[in-house]
Amino acid sequence: MNKKALAILMRARMRPNNSINPALSPLAKEMNQVNQNSPDSQSTGHAIRCDSEEPSEMRTNDAGNCEREFELVRTSMHSAISMSKTEDLDSILHNFSEGYSNLSIENRRKLLLVLAREYDLNRVHVRELIKQYLGLELPGVDKAQGSFSEEGLFSSFYRIERNLRHTLRPLYEVLFDRLNTHPGGLRFLSILRSDILSFLTEENISSLRALDSYLKEKLSTWLSPAALELHQITWDDPASLLEKIVAYEAVHPISNLLDLKRRLGVGRRCFGYLHPAIPGEPLIFIEVALLKNIAQTIQEVLWDSPPIPENEATCALFYSISSTQPGLSGINLGKFLIKRVITLVIREMPHISTFATLSPIPGFMQWLLSKLASQTKLAESDMSQSLAEGSSSTFWENILKPEEEKALMSISKDITSGKNGMEVMFNLLTSTYHKWTKSPELLSVLEPLLMRLCARYLLQEKKRGKALDSVANFHLQNGAMIERINWMADRSDKGLSQSGGIMVNYVYSLEHIDEFAYSYLSTGDIHASSDLRCTVEP
Repeated sequence: MNKKALAILMRARMRPNNSINPALSPLAKEMNQVNQNSPDSQSTGHAIRCDSEEPSEMRTNDAGNCEREFELVRTSMHSAISMSKTEDLDSILHNFSEGYSNLSIENRRKLLLVLAREYDLNRVHVRELIKQYLGLELPGVDKAQGSFSEEGLFSSFYRIERNLRHTLRPLYEVLFDRLNTHPGGLRFLSILRSDILSFLTEENISSLRALDSYLKEKLSTWLSPAALELHQITWDDPASLLEKIVAYEAVHPISNLLDLKRRLGVGRRCFGYLHPAIPGEPLIFIEVALLKNIAQTIQEVLWDSPPIPENEATCALFYSISSTQPGLSGINLGKFLIKRVITLVIREMPHISTFATLSPIPGFMQWLLSKLASQTKLAESDMSQSLAEGSSSTFWENILKPEEEKALMSISKDITSGKNGMEVMFNLLTSTYHKWTKSPELLSVLEPLLMRLCARYLLQEKKRGKALDSVANFHLQNGAMIERINWMADRSDKGLSQSGGIMVNYVYSLEHIDEFAYSYLSTGDIHASSDLRCTVEP
């Protein structure tokens, strides 16, 4: 084993597992791990954390230490916002970011609430300016001259508008802007937003939601495509970078070093977006397979026969896209990454004419099982209600066709049971170890109806006018169309749990990308192949 392979392997083995609170982002976990390995923490046999389990006397002391630590970080945060002397600013920002990283989860939450509420905009001043603005009389316009006849009278409008723009900026904008120019500040802001998102999942606090929205806008601006470097990741890159690819691969985990070399070798490409402020760490990366045709299963991409010669490939297949920063959630870096990769591949390999994906359908089984469970309960309640009142619920829907219902009810009672086809199907799909996938009889019954319901889920099930499935929404808003769904394309436990093993091909048609993206974003129109639409009833 060469030095690089050994380094990657050792780094992977040294990564912390469950020793750190899962609410922290990966970057925060790394920083916390460093703190745990410091001499101070090693000398006591445990990390100096305010949320550790200790005897009551020690907890009392820790509580006092925690409070003092919180106040110190709060003071440094205030100084970072209010200080005007730039020569001391770097030191203050360093103290704040380092102190925040050492806070307990609860104190982080408390500090972010202080930031969101006490450093918000001055709404009293905003109201006063709006009243002044509404009190002004709009000067007339000389239409014959095509210019303002009372130009001087507009000075009051310009002044109040300028003051409004300034007053509508919250004070915490100063902190964000200063951190962005501070070494390591962009990485820290990503950690900060990751924590905000984590706290919002626990409780939807309006001030914290506003803080998140503002920080998201700032990050979107700072991470514009012009500020990002597209980098092709190869086996020749530093071991520290390759280790991050192994760590952050979120779609199809990299099983070993041979797997990693295969994904970076002949017939494969890996591209990532890097930012100068976060060196050596891709913000997002995409894996590409060069093939003759659009792959129907992930097995043929990852494990099957050796790759074809690259000059024979006609299809670039995107089979995995992973974000490395939880704090950048909702910032669509993938959209720009896909378009730049397509442009690069066309320039370097003009014989590639098809650009497609082999994508998971992460929400399908959750939607289907929820639908089956709710409709089964409604069917039972409707039966008792109709017997009593002679009526039925308008919310009940039998999602199975008559022939599908018959096929499910004909399954041997030794295998499964149920009062109706939906209950039988629910029991089969929730069986332990996915037993239904090991029976040819059950597969023949379930395949046509799961494929039909999956097509319905992708094409018809929506949330706020957009595709319910998160991956579908991502590709459709980027200008893709749904080409085909593939049976038993991912037989891994994750694939079976998320989508019953079904995967989907999205195709990026170069001449229609902008048109499809516009129609989807404006009207929710989903473009799909005619074959796929035929599987879904009107």
